[in-house]
Amino acid sequence: MKEITSTMAGTVLNVLVNAGDSITEGQEVLMLESMKMEIPVESNVAGTVTEVKVSIGDFVNEGDVLLVLE
Repeated sequence: MKEITSTMAGTVLNVLVNAGDSITEGQEVLMLESMKMEIPVESNVAGTVTEVKVSIGDFVNEGDVLLVLE
C-alpha cells in the first residue's frame, strides 16, 4: 500500500482520479488551492488508486493522506 500525501495546507479544488484508476509517477492527481494559488499535486509513485480520502472543498494539512494506492 502506497499513500500520496499533501505537500502543503490548502483546500481541495479538484480530484482528478477515481478509485480503480491506474496512475503513473508524475501524474497530476489532485488540485489544491492555497493562498489564492492553484497547486497541482503529483503522484510520486505509479499504481492503482484504491481509495480517495478527500472530497472537493475539504481542507487538508501538510502530510494528510489524499489517496491510497496499491
